[in-house]
Amino acid sequence: MTTCVVVRKNNEIAIAADSLVTFGDTRLSHAYESNEKIFQIGDSYIALAGTTAHFPVMKKLLTEMDKDCKLHTREDVFETFTRAHQILKEKFFLNTKEEEDDPYESSQITTLIANSSGIFGVYSYREVFAFERFWAIGSGKTFALGAMYAAYDHLSSARAIAELGVNAGAEFDKSSSLPCKIFSLSAQ
Repeated sequence: MTTCVVVRKNNEIAIAADSLVTFGDTRLSHAYESNEKIFQIGDSYIALAGTTAHFPVMKKLLTEMDKDCKLHTREDVFETFTRAHQILKEKFFLNTKEEEDDPYESSQITTLIANSSGIFGVYSYREVFAFERFWAIGSGKTFALGAMYAAYDHLSSARAIAELGVNAGAEFDKSSSLPCKIFSLSAQ
């Protein structure tokens, strides 16, 4: 799995992720493959957790959406990922089934978005969250959230808090590993 985080503090926004890919009991570290879990679409950075199949699919899909890929408000993110869900089914053969009594079809996606407008999270039923301080996804999220919570009031940089979160995930989660990839930008 992974540890991905987003942080907003003092007019700075940061997004960061570890670099380990796992499949079954096999670990594929950064030494063997450049595992980029964050990609850029326009002026937004996207981090994904889950199957590695999502990375090329979502990068291609969001890039091809061009002007229809809007990621600066909660409502725009929802509209973009609702459109993306239909494309995932039609063009990329998404398996939407999770549980028998699911209220909606699943997009099977968990993602974080960072841009100058804010930090957002999107979950499998296209639930969109606009975070004020920080958030984490992936198997190392609980370690990252704890570390960022403990440090948020003591560190002045969103970048430093994000790096601390990923480092905590990599330290304690068996499916996360350094190096950490981090991007930071100014908030509006």
